[in-house]
Amino acid sequence: MLHLLVAVVFMSLEPLIRLRDNLTSVVKGKPEAIEATIIAVLAGGSILMEDAPGTGKTTLARALAQSLALSFQRIQFTPDLLPGDVLGGSIFLPNEGRFSFRPGPIFCQVLLADEINRASPRTQSALLEAMGEQQVTIEGQRHRLEQPFFVLATQNPVEFQGTYPLPEAQLDRFLALISLGYPDAETEVEILFSQQTAQPLDAIGPVMTAEELLTWRRRVQETPVSKEVARYAVDLVRETRTDARVRLGASPRASLMLFRAAQAAAVFSGRTYATPDDVQRTARFVLPHRLQLAGQGRAASAARRLVIEDVIARVPVPV
Repeated sequence: MLHLLVAVVFMSLEPLIRLRDNLTSVVKGKPEAIEATIIAVLAGGSILMEDAPGTGKTTLARALAQSLALSFQRIQFTPDLLPGDVLGGSIFLPNEGRFSFRPGPIFCQVLLADEINRASPRTQSALLEAMGEQQVTIEGQRHRLEQPFFVLATQNPVEFQGTYPLPEAQLDRFLALISLGYPDAETEVEILFSQQTAQPLDAIGPVMTAEELLTWRRRVQETPVSKEVARYAVDLVRETRTDARVRLGASPRASLMLFRAAQAAAVFSGRTYATPDDVQRTARFVLPHRLQLAGQGRAASAARRLVIEDVIARVPVPV
């Protein structure tokens, strides 16, 4: 009976294992970032990728969309980009004497917002409703976005000339902040040979459908979380608000997203319930970007991560 149960659990996780393998085949040497990406997608959240150019952010986004058989659009954010360029709008058809709505690139399932901090705050805010409510309002009309829908946004953490830092309300909409970083020497050599004659993305095939992903998300939502584990997640978030280094701590939305991410981590690990370990492992990419540190700029990513590590070390773990 035990062997049968193990086999059922293993088979049920097979699509997630194939998804992980797909992403690992094109983004090499970054298992933690790939795991965080999958957990965020299972939890139904959007992802902010903060890294230097050329580290594989766009490749990861495209591989994810191909693996899930989802429609994909990429927007290159620039200072002159307008909200209408993202959302779409009505155009006049002179031959027909009427206006016709033309949807913008946001009408997809996976949206890559490349260098999002180069656009003006007005254009950045065009994504807020889509990320928060899975819909957009254009010319007074609400348009539901095809499900599943999520945003993968990128920004360069060290270049600030001609950029507009994302406001706290926008940062708070992203479930996860991930950073790929530079590969080690051996992995970088492997990358060279893997692209010598072909592009690894060309070999990526779908491992699940949109309907299957929505089923996984429902399974995540139904994953049990004890009151003690939920309280532990809240205690971690509340501790960020009392740290002397933090000017603005994580919001109640952070607690909600940490709760859902812990459920997704449990599912990805093949368990039927969430544990304090799930809360800890997801707190490392759910909480840092939600903090404002006192006397430090927005670029203090390492300092924010250190605060989260200290918070994890201080807050008692429930038994």
